[in-house]
Amino acid sequence: MQAAWYESNGAAQDVLRVGEKPTPDAGPGEVRIRVVYSGVNPSDVKSRAGSRPVRDPYIVPHSDGSGIVDQVGPGVDTHRVGDRVWVWNAQYNRPHGTAAQFITLPAEQAVSLPQNISFEAGACLGIPALTAYRAVELADLEPGSTVLVIGGASAVGYYAAQMARARGARVITTVGSDEKAAFLHAAGFTDTVLYKKEPVAERVLALTDGQGVNAIIDMDFSTSAALVDEGVLASHGKFVCFGSNNRGSVPINYATWLPRSLSLHFFLVYLLTPAQRKRAIQGLQTLLEQGTLQHHIGPSFALADIVQAHQAVENGAFGNVIVNCQA
Repeated sequence: MQAAWYESNGAAQDVLRVGEKPTPDAGPGEVRIRVVYSGVNPSDVKSRAGSRPVRDPYIVPHSDGSGIVDQVGPGVDTHRVGDRVWVWNAQYNRPHGTAAQFITLPAEQAVSLPQNISFEAGACLGIPALTAYRAVELADLEPGSTVLVIGGASAVGYYAAQMARARGARVITTVGSDEKAAFLHAAGFTDTVLYKKEPVAERVLALTDGQGVNAIIDMDFSTSAALVDEGVLASHGKFVCFGSNNRGSVPINYATWLPRSLSLHFFLVYLLTPAQRKRAIQGLQTLLEQGTLQHHIGPSFALADIVQAHQAVENGAFGNVIVNCQA
């Protein structure tokens, strides 16, 4: 089969290779998937660059993808052959991800892809959509509540904004450009804050008549934590975070958090508990089947052009970058 891989960490153009690798066979409890599209996430790019040192002979990157089950191993219902699926954690704690024509995975990591969802969209679900679902769940949003989504035009942020809206919440988002603001406005999210041009706390407080928001869904704790000191998070509010540009010590002001009974929730989508994972997958499947979610597909590349795909993510491509593994 054709696959992409790297044998050491480094720049995309220096370490990524494309060529022939053995086609795997499904083992006990596994399915083999003919990968149609592989999703490229920032975490995949950071892993290749060095955040996760290479400890195997080679790494086939990418945790997300979509395709068709073409083989099942012992113990798996043969009726699964032919299933359209999307996958999660394909390259987490294992060397062989979705940047290949075939992949084998435990059967539960291949989730049926509703017929109304394209393979392109299916390749975007694993990390972005499950992260968004868990974040909105932790935010505990009720109809009429207000949430601030940091980076509302990002892969996770766009899904989170839609999921929050589906729960009846008012959504305010931050964005980095007029183009991204226009994208969100077209999707019905008109409360946008251009964080590079406007004071975020001041704008959010103005939009909420000084009341602040009931929850913040955040992708950079090292920057966004300061919003709490500026009064953005209302009493009993929840700060939900899944990332930080500064991964070291980030101070918080205890005297600001305690009197307002604020709560802070960190989570890593790779490490959801079985119960959390089950709820997230079932909830996401319902939203997909109902047609509630729109998907922002960004640049698409052939497998042979995986270097350009990684560079596109590094350069801040707008939308989910995907790789066609059958082209």
